Amino acid sequence: MAAIVQVRPITDVPDGCRASMQPSDPDFYQDPYRFYAERHAVRPAFFWEEYGHWCFSDFKSVSALLRDRRFGRDILHVATRQEIGLPPPQPHTADFDLTEKYSLLNLEPPSHTRLRTLVHRAFVSRQVELLRPRIADIANAMIDGFETHGSAELIKDFAAPIPAIVIAEMIGLPAEMAPQLIDWSNRMVRMYMFGVGREVQRDANRAAADFTTYLRSMIAERRKQPREDLLSHMISAEQAGERLSEDEIISTAILLLNAGHEATVHTTGNAIKAILESGYDPRMLFADETATAATIEEALRFDAPLHMFTRYALEDIEYDGISLRKGDVVGLMLGAANRDPSRFTNPNTFDPLRSDGANVSFGAGIHFCIGAPLARLEMQIAMAILFERLPKLHLTEPPRYADVYHFHGLERLNVSW
Repeated sequence: MAAIVQVRPITDVPDGCRASMQPSDPDFYQDPYRFYAERHAVRPAFFWEEYGHWCFSDFKSVSALLRDRRFGRDILHVATRQEIGLPPPQPHTADFDLTEKYSLLNLEPPSHTRLRTLVHRAFVSRQVELLRPRIADIANAMIDGFETHGSAELIKDFAAPIPAIVIAEMIGLPAEMAPQLIDWSNRMVRMYMFGVGREVQRDANRAAADFTTYLRSMIAERRKQPREDLLSHMISAEQAGERLSEDEIISTAILLLNAGHEATVHTTGNAIKAILESGYDPRMLFADETATAATIEEALRFDAPLHMFTRYALEDIEYDGISLRKGDVVGLMLGAANRDPSRFTNPNTFDPLRSDGANVSFGAGIHFCIGAPLARLEMQIAMAILFERLPKLHLTEPPRYADVYHFHGLERLNVSW
């Protein structure tokens, strides 16, 4: 399923709980935090008219609901399509839907537990730490490519290629495939946007089909000649005598590539923007590993890469005075929770020295981002190198966010030095 959407109308919304904002309105996606601040001031739990479902914007509720097993990413293990009004799969998105069928992002236990266990080993901190020299080499190579130009567009030239190359090499794909992987990823994740049209769906399906064909060829190669990479590991890994099917391997590889690329690109771009606009001296922010880690955590809080994560209610439930039926959708507002004034002092201020730091940018509970240790390490290394090598880095024009809500990232990041 490309995106979890409310299919059964909700009509019993109490007075004062409705809010209206068009996600594709430039005034909104350029600065969604004004809308979030209004919700925090009025009522953090609100019914978003355009989405047609309830949303939660306070840190406490979002953190709790991410862990609440009465809500899940999948619904068809506890209900039929007819029961909740979910339409049948569409033929024109069949290839895309197949890549989602076994996605860790959507599965619930026991399927989720089995699949995550088989791939988790590659993403634990001690394994990820081994990539430190390679990440530094890639970051330096990217800067080598534009340093003498005196200016660059840092999304295309820096933020995008680094995570794409790192995750591709982890899986076992050649670094030179990174531009093609980025293209497939960008086209596929548009399926998660609000109000997706049929042409976008068809294009995402074509990208998914091409991506799948490529991965099947790589899997065939690894079956003949295994290597020390994640693809070979997924082919050979066993748990209780079970192995991953080829479709499970493909779904997992695509999720890791898409999620491992998209979120890190957005967070890196957003973080560079925040630092350059903050007035802080980057030499202080990246003075040592402790300062660097604190800076990255504040960047994750301040301008998260993903602003809404949806879940199904798996049973009839009342939460925060709101009656939900099985199959109803709830939106967990990650970006809003990270700016909750009841949780953070001066939440709209970028402050890497704050003592109340925390964030839900990587989620929580069983669907906590498996690649979080890798994303953190990539950002810490790459950004420290960037500001060390280009200490006079500054913006040459106001950055603008792309129309990709509920993803939240910059179209371009033009800088010079």
